[in-house]
Amino acid sequence: MALETGGILLHEPQSSELLIFEGALELLTLYERWNSFAQKNNYGAVINFSGIVRQESEMNKEEDGLYFEIYEPLLVKWFDSWQEKLKQKGAFLCMAHSKGFVGVGQSSFSVSILSSKRSTALQSIEEFVEDFKANAPIWKYDQISHQRFFAKARSQSIAGSGLFGELTYLDSESNNEESNTEENK
Repeated sequence: MALETGGILLHEPQSSELLIFEGALELLTLYERWNSFAQKNNYGAVINFSGIVRQESEMNKEEDGLYFEIYEPLLVKWFDSWQEKLKQKGAFLCMAHSKGFVGVGQSSFSVSILSSKRSTALQSIEEFVEDFKANAPIWKYDQISHQRFFAKARSQSIAGSGLFGELTYLDSESNNEESNTEENK
């Protein structure tokens, strides 16, 4: 099955699959691809999880959303560790993520875990998604009226990483902006 234009295959499908797309994901194409692989390789369980950009209070549903930046070398390293962990359990990992702008109501993240055992796939999907949220080197920004804001209240730091320079945060609770400089930390 051919991928939609814009997809970048970072792993060959024989061992795992990591895909990066510019913009929103085409979920049906991904589901078909991964389910087809499961059928060809006699996996009985396919557990899918997809993330959809939700409308935050400041966002206009028609034109706003999230903007994603990915540090691909570190993402591949993180993904490889998960692929090895799941391989030991007899499971296969497929993941796709967006970079750039993704509008409200569109998908930016999808993962499937394929296994011959339902319990392995069910347990692994929760562990994977939680670790993804905490440790994957993907940064998201609210994009409102064509401007990007780092949403500090909905973010968490990655161990061993840091950001330098000045950032503007949009506090989604109070809609207040604050500057993050060395003096304000």
